Parts: sequence; C-alpha cells; structure tokens
Amino acid sequence: MGKKNNGDQSDRIQRGKTARLTDDHEKKNQIRRVKDVEMTLPVVYGTISFWLGKKADEYHSHKWTVYIRGATNEDIGVAIKRVVFQLHPSFNNPTRVVESAPFELSETGWGEFEISITIFFHGDVAEKPLDLFHHLKLYPEDESGPQSIKKPVVVESYDEIVFAEPSEAFYLRARNHPAVVTTGTPTGLSLPPPSAGTTNENFSEKKRGDTKDHPLNQWFLRHSEADELAQLTAARQQVQNHIMKLRRQVNLVEIEVTRLKANSGQ
Repeated sequence: MGKKNNGDQSDRIQRGKTARLTDDHEKKNQIRRVKDVEMTLPVVYGTISFWLGKKADEYHSHKWTVYIRGATNEDIGVAIKRVVFQLHPSFNNPTRVVESAPFELSETGWGEFEISITIFFHGDVAEKPLDLFHHLKLYPEDESGPQSIKKPVVVESYDEIVFAEPSEAFYLRARNHPAVVTTGTPTGLSLPPPSAGTTNENFSEKKRGDTKDHPLNQWFLRHSEADELAQLTAARQQVQNHIMKLRRQVNLVEIEVTRLKANSGQ
C-alpha cells in the first residue's frame, strides 16, 4: 500500500510505500493477493474553522472541524474501519476515536497545532494503519484583515491511498464501490457474475457515510486530481476491456484453426 499526496499549499507530489502486514501474518491467516491489480482510495483531509465573533472568549475563539473524507465525497468507510485523531494534550481526552464514516470531530479553542490522523482499515484490507498529519489553521493568510464569522478558514490536502496487489477478499468486496478506483485485470482469479457481485446500487442502499450532503459541503475544496484520476481510470478500463475482447477473438480463431486442422487430417 502506498499513498500519493498533493498538499493544498504547494505542488509537491509524494508517493511512498507504507508497511504491509508481515509475510508470516499473511501466511498464518492465508491472505491471498490479487496480482496485476491496483486499488486507489482518493481522500481529502483537513480542517474548517469559524471565528466565533461576539461569542468568542479568551480560550474559545474558534470552532473547528477536522476530517478525512472521500475526494469526491463518497463513503470511504468501505476501506476504513476507524480513524483516531490525536489533539493537543491541553484538550480533555485528546485521543479521539471515530468508529464510522463520516470520520470527523469538532471542537472549540484558541490555538493552532498539529493533528495526527491514524487510519485503521477493515480486516479484509490486510494493511497496517496509516498515519497522516495536518496543521490546524484558525486565522486567514492575511491576518491583518478583519475576521469573518461567515467565511471559514479552510485547509485541505489531497491524498491517494494506493493498495497495490490488494487482498482477494477486499478486491471482491469493494472493486465496484464508487469511492474506490480499480485498475488492472486480475490474473488467476474467477470473478462472480455481475448479479452475484456488489453493485453501486447495493452500496447506496446501505447506511450512508458519504459527505455529499454534509453541512460543511459548501466549504469543501474541489480537487482536480480526483477528477483526473477518474478520467484516467476510465480510459485504462476501456483499454483493458478492448484487450480482453481481442484475446477472446484470438482464442476463438485458434479454436477454429485447430478444428479445421483436425478435420483436414481425417
């Protein structure tokens, strides 16, 4: 599993590998991997903070929300089981655990600090927890200007959590989920017929964990990388489908040639 990051304040792109479960663990639990397949979960994490105006006091000048969401606001709970937000030690219970999507928490305070975000995946994902870090920002870049109770300070980072050679169980469960981008054609894996698989409609009937109708949705930033990834994936899938079609045609031709040779030899 790896992650590709594009921070909101720069054009840096990082793609690193994070630790997978050990080989001994995988052998013990018989975790099977899908070769030639990559699954990507585009996410956005950040904070939105509002100045409290006349309601502000010395220790509570802002109300803010920290979150991790799908880059296109789909439900990332398909891969993520829970998220732990580590706040500044001055907060009561600074370790906050969110067990289901949407993965977020809100607080009030007066100071800026770094928040660590630890992502835990479902068991069938078979990956170790992933750590992200985000700096809470309460004040706009132009601190000399007047603050507004209507316009928040929004800081977000775009990231792609990449599952290279995902577990077979996760692939079969989530390959059609709208939050997940799947590329490649699995080798040596028999897929169930479409009627037996999970469709986008099946997912929509379950408990919604998406952020499409979130109260803060109007302030969420739009990340072009997510759109580009979706377009690239669609193009790759078209190519893969065309290759599979050509392979079937070649196979049929080879079968016919074999049949004709056998008939000619009789």
